[in-house]
Amino acid sequence: MGTLPYLVIAIVTFFAIQSLVVVTHEFTHSTMAWLLGEKQSPLGIIWGNPLTLTGWDEGVEYMRMFAQGHTLHAAIIGFCPLIMHSLVVGLGIGLMRGHQLATRPWAFHAVYWLVVVNVMELVAYVWMRAFADHGDIGIFNRATGLSPWWVFILGSALLAWALWLFFRHALPRLLDLFALDDRVSAWTMLILTAFLIFLWGSGIRVMLYISGQQWMFGLIGVAAFTAAVTIFRPGRSR
Repeated sequence: MGTLPYLVIAIVTFFAIQSLVVVTHEFTHSTMAWLLGEKQSPLGIIWGNPLTLTGWDEGVEYMRMFAQGHTLHAAIIGFCPLIMHSLVVGLGIGLMRGHQLATRPWAFHAVYWLVVVNVMELVAYVWMRAFADHGDIGIFNRATGLSPWWVFILGSALLAWALWLFFRHALPRLLDLFALDDRVSAWTMLILTAFLIFLWGSGIRVMLYISGQQWMFGLIGVAAFTAAVTIFRPGRSR
């Protein structure tokens, strides 16, 4: 397959999966809140824009839970989507490193972009929002009383390991299936993957939409994008 046709397919696949994952993220919050008795129905989420990823909310009354002393529930509800994203990333990388998808290119394609979307979410939360006083990590930190450094350091270690496995093993297999010896396709897929993971879902959004000094965390995305494109460039020895 040529560079342009697969690029179009990859982008369409990404945005379709991104919309699904955003909805799943919010329903993970709301379903856990419902299971813990903090929400009447798991279906009551606030819908936003699936492309810009703005306007979404799980519709969970965290302030009421804090006022009532249900801090453990607040911590679990706030943090559970990160567990969901982590499980998807771990299982997806495991599948792509195994033999199950070696002869099923389109199944590999679907799993690859599913992992891209989920690891993008983890990068956004762990590297960009660990020190925020609101949002999922902010709620978790407040509810547990933990320093945000715990989430940032431990999360960064696990995330760096997952990213290494992904770029070291999953990306080359995608290139073997769809790029072969086409260096243009290989560079295109590397740049697209790194851009979506480190800039589209995190770095650019943080620098554009976050005020105060928090915007500087978006620079982590710029640095990570540069490192990924440099370290895992096509033609390197595997």
